[in-house]
Amino acid sequence: MSKGLIVITGASSGIGAATARLLSSHGHPLLLLARRIERLQALALPATLCRAVDVTDAGALAAAISEAEAQFGPVDAIVNNAGVMLLGEMSKQDPAEWQRMLDVNITGVLNGIHAVLAGMVARRHGTIINISSIAGRKTFPNHVAYCGTKFAVHAISENLREEVSASNVRVITIAPGAVETELLGHTSDAAIKSGYEDWKQEMGGVLAADDVARAIHYAYSAPQNVCIREIVLAATRQPA
Repeated sequence: MSKGLIVITGASSGIGAATARLLSSHGHPLLLLARRIERLQALALPATLCRAVDVTDAGALAAAISEAEAQFGPVDAIVNNAGVMLLGEMSKQDPAEWQRMLDVNITGVLNGIHAVLAGMVARRHGTIINISSIAGRKTFPNHVAYCGTKFAVHAISENLREEVSASNVRVITIAPGAVETELLGHTSDAAIKSGYEDWKQEMGGVLAADDVARAIHYAYSAPQNVCIREIVLAATRQPA
């Protein structure tokens, strides 16, 4: 039996790229989406369609999924991984940074869900995996707007899970702690970035993207009648 198509957003680096490599190694055809298509193509994975798509563009996202389904069959799972983390003190932060996080971290997730959900409900089969954060469960200094977006991902995921459970569609939230990715590089405040790096060093390092990818695969690979609703993972020495 052939493996189902999996869509991964934000697949050009970090958790998205690691997840793409792992799921491809298990024989899944993939649709990889990111703005940097050359990074997607450099992964050189078999049975993979790469498209330059910004998740805030619902039309482009839906078109890419339709193209992939024509080639590989219906979407079995989507990993809504695209996200930005722009840390800052609320009194000083440029409101454009809040808006970018709202657009990508919330609207982008909703766009991904919307693009695949009707088909999954009709087939009574499918899995939606939303990448949130420990910052969607508790607050951290300089994370006000970012925490707001990740708390929203948790709420969206759990409410959606309740809504579609009777249709045999699974909704899974993955909430990592600090991960060694490009995410911190988005932050424009040098002092906050430096403090965050110091915090990572104090605890002897953080999760690798591959650690999160394995958690995603673990949750997805459970039988369809088993929904691992949420996985929270962090470096053992991460205190908060």
